[in-house]
Amino acid sequence: MGIFSRMKEDISAVRGHDPAARGNMEVALVYSGLHAVWMHRVSHRLWQNEKLRTPARVLSQISRSLTGIEIHPGATIGRRFVIDHGMGVVIGETAEIGDDVMIYHGVTLGGQSLEKVKRHPTLRDGVVVGAGAKILGPVDIGAGTAVGANAVVVKDTPSDSIATGVPATFRARRGKEEKKPAVDPAEYVDPAMWI
Repeated sequence: MGIFSRMKEDISAVRGHDPAARGNMEVALVYSGLHAVWMHRVSHRLWQNEKLRTPARVLSQISRSLTGIEIHPGATIGRRFVIDHGMGVVIGETAEIGDDVMIYHGVTLGGQSLEKVKRHPTLRDGVVVGAGAKILGPVDIGAGTAVGANAVVVKDTPSDSIATGVPATFRARRGKEEKKPAVDPAEYVDPAMWI
């Protein structure tokens, strides 16, 4: 897929997830999450050449300064990745993100180890991560899973589940009625917080 086709696909993905997006030009010009993803693609390409890792880190820091979103150039990101609002998002070096993933502001895909190993999360296709959620360590978040706002996930989560709480627990989705909307604030409130 060519660069312009990929950019068009990214713009369509944002418009498909954000009802406030009024047009392709607006999305291309003012959506910081989209800009961070585009700059990450360039820095990741540089990162793959060991001689260009310093320029890759410099570009990722420029992106961070401009967008408020920090994506390590070593992170692997799939197609149609959407970061909504984005401020405060941190994605670590060994994070792996599948296709059609959406995350909201304040999300951290962080590590729990200082070893040079796989230490950041893997998000499978179709995962949605709510605002402020923290997914820590080399955990695997199964395809189609929704992680609730402010959840702290430190264990693997199976496909098609909903993870909420601190530390997060999960349950299976209840059929088709929980597929849309992907993140319904009423669904992801931890009942323990009301007590």
